This record gives sequence, C-alpha cells and structure tokens, in this order.
Amino acid sequence: MFDWAAFQYGASAFLIAFTAAGLFTLAFKLIYQWVTPYHERTLIREGNMAAALTLGGALVGYVLPLASALSHTVSLMEFAAWALLAGVVQILVFVVVSRVAMRDLKARIEAGEMAAALYLASISICAGLINAACMTS
Repeated sequence: MFDWAAFQYGASAFLIAFTAAGLFTLAFKLIYQWVTPYHERTLIREGNMAAALTLGGALVGYVLPLASALSHTVSLMEFAAWALLAGVVQILVFVVVSRVAMRDLKARIEAGEMAAALYLASISICAGLINAACMTS
C-alpha cells in the first residue's frame, strides 16, 4: 500500500535539498566567474569551447562534492557548510592552476586553446572527486 504521508515528507525533503543545491550551484557559478580573469559568459556566447569546458569542469568539480554532502549530511546547515567548503576548494584549484601551473591561462582560454581548458577542467573534476570522497560525517 502506498504511504502518502511518507511520500509527502520525502518529496518535501527532496524539494528543499534540490533547491538548496541548485542555489548553491548558481552562487558558485557566479563567484567562479567573478574570480576568473576572463569573461566566460561572453566567450561562451562567442563560441569559445575552451571557456565552456573550463566552466563546465569547475561546475562538475563543485557538484560532485555537493552530491556527496547531500548523501552524508543530516541538516541543511551541515549541507551548507560542506557546500561552502566545496566552493572554496574549487576556487583554490583555479587560483593554484592559473598562478602556478599555467600563468598564461587567461590568454590561452581567451584564444580558445582546448589543451589548457582540458587540463584545468580535468584538475577541477579530480579535485571535486577527491573532495567528495573526503566528505563524511
């Protein structure tokens, strides 16, 4: 027999978690775009695949630990703390790569260089996977 009350409770929890995750992802995207020295939105609209790949890699790298946090946390505040940490990790990854590993990253992304974009996107996703694996409560 279908338990309507249990479904309503679960659906409410789902909607709250999904909305929170969506809002955190949007906030991360905006902050990430503010931190990067190039303008992803403009570059992507112009067809720059490198900018799209780096932004996409950062978003995947951010959402992976978010998914882990959703699975391991018991409160919205705990989830928010993990979401904040995941964002900090991704921003730090970008800063380290752009200032240490590839100092000419801005020019390379603006030029549409896919090798640089794939490198940054891969590092972002790897950091996200490690971050997600480390998130347990």
